[in-house]
Amino acid sequence: MSYMEGEKKASQNTLVSYERDLHQMSEYLADNGILSVSKVTKTSLNSYILYLERNGRAATTISRVMASMRAFFHYELRQGNLRKDPTELLKTPRIERKAPEILSVEEVDRLLAQPGDSTAKEVRDKAMLELLYATGLRVSELISLRLADVNLNIGFVTCRDGDRERTVPFGKAARQALLRYLQQARGQLLKGGELPDLFVNCNGKPMSRQGFWKIIKYYGEKAGIDADITPHTLRHSFAAHLLGGGADIQAVQAMMGHADLATTQMYAAYAAKERDSVRQAYQGAHPRR
Repeated sequence: MSYMEGEKKASQNTLVSYERDLHQMSEYLADNGILSVSKVTKTSLNSYILYLERNGRAATTISRVMASMRAFFHYELRQGNLRKDPTELLKTPRIERKAPEILSVEEVDRLLAQPGDSTAKEVRDKAMLELLYATGLRVSELISLRLADVNLNIGFVTCRDGDRERTVPFGKAARQALLRYLQQARGQLLKGGELPDLFVNCNGKPMSRQGFWKIIKYYGEKAGIDADITPHTLRHSFAAHLLGGGADIQAVQAMMGHADLATTQMYAAYAAKERDSVRQAYQGAHPRR
């Protein structure tokens, strides 16, 4: 894993996934009598991939597993522990990229309007939802934010993923929600304790990924939104709404933290659809069209 972290600059989430993938692969190979890396062949790895397919693993999961395998065996080859890379001719399954779930601006407004202001929990929930939509952060980045990562004067957060760091701006609504949370709610939730974490749960501990998933599900149902809302839904909506409003795609790429511009471009279809809808409404209603 030090090779992946040092040379490949892999994120912490990627390292955890790779370690789990390789552990499960080694268990399968051991169960089939393959106890040495030098005994692994293309045939044995294909057998493992077929095993994953028979057990209902998604193509995206198998693709990630194969990436883990390739990184591992490439490293072993470099170390001189193998004479040939058994993953060299493996074929990655074709992945049909599904269109991301994107909320309309009206649905986002309804969602963000749900948390009240009568309890510290509601004030915190409002701040988290506003900041997530304002910045498009990943849920892991959101719950990892520390007080020192937030600049309320200028209006930006600094988030980190391994050695990578990026700065993302946010607007007035998120700033007001954060200010209220910090002044009125965070101290109550901490119950006299101290933490560097920006967001804390009702027990005064750092907010967990699972805890925030429950929060966003609750408010999605309360808002009467039919879509299966996850924290990533707001991230997708952030990018799509920015592009729909005419933002530069490379600026959106930087804010999202996408290594590949092609990942950001998947939101372009939504943006074009929104512009067409506005154009049609204009042409159909404007008296001087």
